[in-house]
Amino acid sequence: MSEAAPPLVLVHGLFDTPGLFRGLQRSLGDRRQPVLIPYLPHALGATPLQTLAQRLGTHIERAFGPEQPVDVLGFSMGGLIARTWIQLHGGAERTRRFTSVASPQSGSLVALPWPRFPLAGIADMKPGSELLRRLDADLTPLQRVECCSFYCPTDLMVIPGWKAVLPVGPRLPLPGLLHSRLMADPVSLQPIVSELLRP
Repeated sequence: MSEAAPPLVLVHGLFDTPGLFRGLQRSLGDRRQPVLIPYLPHALGATPLQTLAQRLGTHIERAFGPEQPVDVLGFSMGGLIARTWIQLHGGAERTRRFTSVASPQSGSLVALPWPRFPLAGIADMKPGSELLRRLDADLTPLQRVECCSFYCPTDLMVIPGWKAVLPVGPRLPLPGLLHSRLMADPVSLQPIVSELLRP
């Protein structure tokens, strides 16, 4: 990894904490530093994703100032939070690379039954939600960022799994069956680590 690589920001998903990324951190070792893993409490899915995206931006600015470029990886809902920050809250101006892992970038059928009140954050992940329509309406900010998507074809949380990809950039399948294990199983982590260490 080049010494010029920017800080790495890891964004967790629904019902996760920063501890989600322990396996990834072990796999990376000291090859990506510094790493920021903000805790973004979501009130069991009640917090709108735009609010979480704003909080993500605040964490990044506090850690690295207003201009330092960053690389961002988002897992599951965290990938949609990160995308919202990049596209709607100025994140594209400072993001070099964005890696989305098993994230409902086109929504997930699992979110369909849940009402916007009181579960606004979960409702944001419905296919065709207002947030997703807004993100898809103008891809210009996202197109300024190097994007890569990893998806799990058999994902039972982001359904259908093959649609858990960004509208730009390469799309790569991950081995593994369980959404919850994608950031823990070494066989799933290997291609993600390779992407994060790419020159």
